[in-house]
Parts: sequence; structure tokens; C-alpha cells
Amino acid sequence: MQGRNLFEYAVIRYVPRPEREEFLNLGVVLYCASKRFLHIRYQLDETRLKAFYSEAPIDEIQQLLEAFEEVCCGKSRRSPIAQLDNASRFRWLTATRSTIIQTSKVHPGFCDDPAEELEALFRQLVA
Repeated sequence: MQGRNLFEYAVIRYVPRPEREEFLNLGVVLYCASKRFLHIRYQLDETRLKAFYSEAPIDEIQQLLEAFEEVCCGKSRRSPIAQLDNASRFRWLTATRSTIIQTSKVHPGFCDDPAEELEALFRQLVA
């Protein structure tokens, strides 16, 4: 059946001052259990970041996003979280936190191809 793959996604955000709750969307993380799919897509646009918050620590944000990606893809040797299964890694990545890199609430949907859905969400919500 077309479109019968349940997926969940969250938007990855830069939150320069968490107490103000202002954010800039940087990426999307998408999980689809039936396809064993967990991937992240992000873009670090320095000009856009500096326009949003002139004191944005670009190098720190880049490092945090790379660490986020390593955990997502299970590639990090430094993080025990990266060794967990896809569902556990997705839940950890989307857990509520009060740092400069946060995720939105988790949103569900149905799709045929989770990779295509990730790209569509990225274009719609970030690019």
C-alpha cells in the first residue's frame, strides 16, 4: 500500500537564548521504523544565522550539529547513545533540552519513501 509507512520527524533549531524561545530552523531528523530509516538533514547558512543572531557561535553550532548527526547515524565512537537502536537514538535526539540546539515536538505522518519525505520536509521547513 502506498503511503502506509508511518514516520516521525522533528525540526532541529538554533535557539540562541533559550529563555526567549526564539529559534531558527536548521534541519530535520526523520525516523521510519518500518523502513529502518533514521536520518538527519541540516544546513548551516552563516549569513542567515548572523542575520538572525549576530553573536551566533558558528563553529560551536557546526560541532553540535555534527555530533547530532553522528549520534543519529550511529557513527560516534565517543557517545554510548550512538550505539543504541534507531528508535532509542531518535527518542534521545528529540528529547526536550534547554541548549542552543533543540528540536521541535515530534510530528507523525505517512509516506512511501522516507528519504524523499526528509528532503521535502527540509525544503519546506528549512531551505
